Amino acid sequence: EVQLQASGGGLVQTGGSLRLSCEVSGFTSNEHAIGWFRQAPWKEREEVSCIGRGDDSTYYADSVDGRFTISVDNSKNTVYLQMERLKPEDTAKYFCAAARIRLGCRGALYDSWGRGTQVTVSS
Repeated sequence: EVQLQASGGGLVQTGGSLRLSCEVSGFTSNEHAIGWFRQAPWKEREEVSCIGRGDDSTYYADSVDGRFTISVDNSKNTVYLQMERLKPEDTAKYFCAAARIRLGCRGALYDSWGRGTQVTVSS
């Protein structure tokens, strides 16, 4: 059973930084992708970033490109989302999710989800 646990959210001022962590368990190979998504009240869920574990390919939404970085610590089975120069519009609940896919991550079917972690950026 695939399980994901996101953590690291909090309250930060505009321009600040946070690092989110997603601990992943249940996969026996790298044929999967991990994605970070966010959802703010009254807004649609947005895919923020993802990483394909099969080829280490990454994707960033235009809204976060250049400010967010996704990375993996294989020894800890953890995927990180380093968020820099945060803006009030980054305020949302952030979720990590997993998809079974051999290569890449964009457009994958994410069917395992962890509980979210709240990020609030004050102006």
